[in-house]
Amino acid sequence: MALTSDNEEEYYSSPEEAEEAGDDDDRMSFRTASNESDNDAGAGDDADDDCLYGDSDGDGDDGMYDEYEGDEEEGLEEVDEEGGVLDEMRFTATQYAVLTMDEVRARQEEHTARVADLIALPPALAAAVLRHFKWSAQGVWERWFSDEHKVRDAVGLPADGDAVSVAVNDAPLTCYICFDAHGPGEMRSAGCAHFYCRGCWSGYVRAAVGDGARCLSIRCPDMGCSAAVVRDLVDDVADADDAKRYGEFLVRSYVEESKRLRWCPAPGCDRAVEFDGEKCTVQLDAWCACGHGFCLACGEEAHRPVACDTVREWLDKNRSDSETAQWVLANTKHCPECRRPIEKNQGCMHMTCSPPCKHQFCWLCLGPWGKHDGGNYNCNTYNAARAEGKYTKEELRRAQAKASVDRYLHYYERWGAHERSRQKALEDTAALGKDGAQREAVAAAFGVVETELDFLEEAYRQVAECRRMLRWTYAFGYYVDDPAKRDLFEDLQSQADKSLERLHECAEKDRTSLVAEAAGEHGAVADKYLEFRPRLSSLTAVARNHFENMARAFRDGLAEVEVDPAVAARRAAATPPPPPLDDDDDEDFFEELRM
Repeated sequence: MALTSDNEEEYYSSPEEAEEAGDDDDRMSFRTASNESDNDAGAGDDADDDCLYGDSDGDGDDGMYDEYEGDEEEGLEEVDEEGGVLDEMRFTATQYAVLTMDEVRARQEEHTARVADLIALPPALAAAVLRHFKWSAQGVWERWFSDEHKVRDAVGLPADGDAVSVAVNDAPLTCYICFDAHGPGEMRSAGCAHFYCRGCWSGYVRAAVGDGARCLSIRCPDMGCSAAVVRDLVDDVADADDAKRYGEFLVRSYVEESKRLRWCPAPGCDRAVEFDGEKCTVQLDAWCACGHGFCLACGEEAHRPVACDTVREWLDKNRSDSETAQWVLANTKHCPECRRPIEKNQGCMHMTCSPPCKHQFCWLCLGPWGKHDGGNYNCNTYNAARAEGKYTKEELRRAQAKASVDRYLHYYERWGAHERSRQKALEDTAALGKDGAQREAVAAAFGVVETELDFLEEAYRQVAECRRMLRWTYAFGYYVDDPAKRDLFEDLQSQADKSLERLHECAEKDRTSLVAEAAGEHGAVADKYLEFRPRLSSLTAVARNHFENMARAFRDGLAEVEVDPAVAARRAAATPPPPPLDDDDDEDFFEELRM
């Protein structure tokens, strides 16, 4: 991408154009946190307003935002503020922070301390109040000062007076659990008048912790008391293991009950991602330090540029049994006698239904097999009525079911194929990275130092990101009903796919060919390397621009893209599917299938 003299964006359709224009410096990292998706266009203003911390002291920005922001600072002035790819990426990359477990714990303590100062409570009790409001300081502010008595009652704080998290007896008392007498300072209470010995408190906490996260909501053991049992009391009376588990539940609560935080869903990763706002409500891909990407709005894997609703619907469809039923319709036939679905598992056409039916019939015409003896065999006879488009109701249902399965498999196969290619690209990226197994050998083959191979690693990173984006466009394409929008979508998808395949082939096949020629031909390979490097860099830039254009079009609802007339003509000439059946007929057929 470049800027014309009128400060308008110019995109290249080939690497030759990009190379001639000298656009090598205007590149964007593949790890971009995405903007709103296609059906979220128009929500941008609201999203901007949401991207603020609830507290105004600016403590939220501790420099822990993700690493993908820093590399794009240079050259940002060359991009138009309203539409520049780099400026857009810089904005989205600062919308979330990746936190380690220790950083999550520090955030929680800092958050609790500020609220404790605000409502004049001990930090442990302030944490109980915060948790009641899903760790929202704004919720505490609004409800505490509007109806403090109601909040105290709900949380388990005394109605008036100074609240304490732990009280110690100052006189001899009897524990009303074990009924042993204890001297001053040997019993504890949750700030109420019900004191119990340490042994009974320890057992009470151990049972609560064993019950899971519900231990954060336990109250005084006295049946008529609702005093909250908080962290200070647990640390005082519980053994080390129980106190540690309670603390872990409290930290997890801070992430899982908050609207701003999500755990990274990657297996074995204990990092959390914090959204820079009250709640992420639109599609926003975040990349954890472990390398896993996921959407902050819905929690599914990163799926830019497709909307969260589309992703949910697609994944639900993949997990559901509906496609199994469609496969049964497309690949089985009903026994003409008992109507049970039968799959053909042998070569001959003579079918025998399972007991107790045992009806024998022909797989081709579904007629009784007895009529195929002698001169009654007519399965080879041309059916003129069918040639004229006159189908029986069952034949029409079966044709529609097969068309539905074929259409689903078309999108599902490509959705899965691009994910497999992405995984291979990630493996190649790791192998060619700074500590990769192939980096030294490739550098030696090209006759260059290892630091000069960064362009190759960047190309593979771009391939992996483009594969991910292209993968999810097939989920979107499955649900596109509007013919005009489908034409626009397929045109964009085709352009992006073509640029990606050119890039991937150059990075994979051309590179391996050059390395294979390296033995005994260092001079020739060096010359070819000087041609290979700018070509791969140009293809990387072209693919990046094509996919960013596609992402913007999705965000804008595919509203401002012109379609190649040949694409529209091809779509118009496509054979329409069989006419739909009445709903009643469909219901009857599925009822037969369930029999």
